[in-house]
Amino acid sequence: MGVKGLQSFVERCFPEACVTVNLREMARQHIATNQQSCPTLVVDGMSCLQHWYSCRNWVCGGQWMEYTGILKNWVEAFTSAGIKLVFFFDGVVEEQKRPEWVKRRHRVSRDIVKIFNHIKEHGKQPDKQLSCLPSALATFTPYALRSLGQEVFCSVREADYEIASYARTHGSMAILGQDSDFIIYDSAPYLSVAKLQINSLTTVMYDRQRLCRNIGLTVTQLPLLACLLGNDVVPEEQMQHIRNNAAAAYRRSNPEPYSGPPHGQVVLAVAQFVRSLYASEEEETGPVPYSLNVSVPQREMLKKGVCSYLLPGQKHYGLVGICAPPLAFEKHVTPEILKACREKHVAVEGFMVYSVMCAGVTECSNSLEDEEDQELLPQALVYKLCRQRVYGLLLLLGKDDSSVDVPAIKEWFVFPGNTLKEADMVQPVPVNIPSAQPNLDLLWFSTGHEVSALRLAAFLTVFDCLDYSDLHGKIGDSLLAALCLVTYIVLQVQSLSEEDVDAYLSQAVCLRLRSPLELQQIELPFLSSRAVQLGSLYVRGLSHLVGANNASGCPLPSAALMPWHSFDGQLFHSKYLQAHSGVEKPELLDNDMSCLSQFVGLKEQLLETCRKRGRVLQSEPRVIEKSIQPPPEGSYRGPHPGSPQRVDRAWRGETKKDLQHGQRWRERGEGCREQNYENPERMQWRGGHRGGGRGQSFHLYSDSYEGNRPPKQPRGGRYPNRGRYQLAPRWQHPPGP
Repeated sequence: MGVKGLQSFVERCFPEACVTVNLREMARQHIATNQQSCPTLVVDGMSCLQHWYSCRNWVCGGQWMEYTGILKNWVEAFTSAGIKLVFFFDGVVEEQKRPEWVKRRHRVSRDIVKIFNHIKEHGKQPDKQLSCLPSALATFTPYALRSLGQEVFCSVREADYEIASYARTHGSMAILGQDSDFIIYDSAPYLSVAKLQINSLTTVMYDRQRLCRNIGLTVTQLPLLACLLGNDVVPEEQMQHIRNNAAAAYRRSNPEPYSGPPHGQVVLAVAQFVRSLYASEEEETGPVPYSLNVSVPQREMLKKGVCSYLLPGQKHYGLVGICAPPLAFEKHVTPEILKACREKHVAVEGFMVYSVMCAGVTECSNSLEDEEDQELLPQALVYKLCRQRVYGLLLLLGKDDSSVDVPAIKEWFVFPGNTLKEADMVQPVPVNIPSAQPNLDLLWFSTGHEVSALRLAAFLTVFDCLDYSDLHGKIGDSLLAALCLVTYIVLQVQSLSEEDVDAYLSQAVCLRLRSPLELQQIELPFLSSRAVQLGSLYVRGLSHLVGANNASGCPLPSAALMPWHSFDGQLFHSKYLQAHSGVEKPELLDNDMSCLSQFVGLKEQLLETCRKRGRVLQSEPRVIEKSIQPPPEGSYRGPHPGSPQRVDRAWRGETKKDLQHGQRWRERGEGCREQNYENPERMQWRGGHRGGGRGQSFHLYSDSYEGNRPPKQPRGGRYPNRGRYQLAPRWQHPPGP
């Protein structure tokens, strides 16, 4: 986050404070000065994401195997130079910064609307000027880095603060990031990741000492400057009157016309004002000088803002009032559980669990979702029941009826139509594990075969997939996870068709056949906006698998749930186009009989599970219409003769107004349930031969993973009791003109 315009001000007004440095030479000097054998570079992971992710088709859901290769090469560039890396990622959104978080989410949402409009108009993703990182990239990147043997931390408060604190406490060589707050913190030197040349290991260092000499302030006065300019704690508009007065005073004392950038004069004026405040103080009495004439609420806001920059051991640090975050459910769980929550969270092993147990809140940033698509539910609503069951595991497991006093969880989930004016209050849902009612302490800390079975049952129950417990150990864990996820999506999204399921399952099965280079070389004739949203939906589902796995005591190794083991955006998109174009199943499965056998077996399991729950999957191939340019000859086939056809609206460019004249998703969904479904794939395949009945086993294989098994919207009140297939009223678009 940071101070708006400060970094560009330094670059344009005081370029001498922007020093080009060679990290190898910097490391040698650090070793000589500090007698350290291995200098440490502290990396702000969130600032690096957009620089790390350079894969081609970012809009398809992520090229995860390629991405992990990029991370590997990036890490090796530093380690080969003798530099140790320590990574930090945001683990919480502090409530005082929630308004700024909401503003940024709305800004990204507007960009996503433009992205989908571009895809539907041109059949390709926009240029880099209008881009968006794949959904859940920030969730899975820490796991990827940890699998590479790196030291990774997830913050329990603002990550910028923890980065600056760690670097100062451990005498680190520097901080690598892209946040002007690192200029303000009196910590290690701040290096720009945006200007990093990875091959030569050179970048720009923003020298705060030189900056202070140029603007006439001390380093200890920079926090007040930052707050008066506006940051994430003190909104810019709150101090507008002070900046106006400071600018007027600056012009009076500097009659020469100002020739620099407009914002530069504001920074210089506020710096002059801050200097005058400290000059008038006989003795410093606190983080905010008494001579600053502001209201009591504004003074308290400024005090919080200034103190947010003070690190352990610095003056006035004792006034910061830093303490452990409030424990929202302390009376509902044991101290051992709460302690484990924090430890796992910091070690990047407790995704979703810590924020729920210790703060009673969880959030999810923007996803690639088309607000004009009336058929597909937003991921926040698709996975709401899953999250409620996770909350139930954490807070209700083993409890009697007295557990009804457990408060609701505050959810800040971004999706089209959600104004984010307040959190959605979501109630935990009890998880009933057949023939057992364990408590959380048993799931998390006990050992033995029976406990392992309970953990697996708890995990599968969250996704309504307890029928798959017998598959554990017979198929790879990543395939089991994929099967659970796709089954859950089918049960929640009535508009999901048999072709969509074929695309999901075939790419999960075929992924193991493709090398990273082969995945990169997949050519897509064009993009379908619906496939883009389905890809994003799947990846968000993987993050929910991780949360449920953590809450259940980790019955599956976390590596099995990582997207690079079960998903590639380009591969999925190609399978989606193939499936909806009516290709025969062997071709969909890359003409590999073992893949075909696995696919048929997984699909049979899914159809049987859905049948038991009254969900009948329909075949609804979509005619992919593209008027910009015809796809390359032979790249995909037309619809299978005799099959029902539906038009993928993405390629007709239909708008909300167009959709008002057609069937709504609820009408279509209800109609699907009344139709009979005959499965054309009910035979089993084994080694390329047709098998007997449904009971025959299908081809099995085990996954290999890097790393080890981990140790062990509407307001809810306004729309109660949303049904499994019911869409929230706020998601429905209002009638057009």
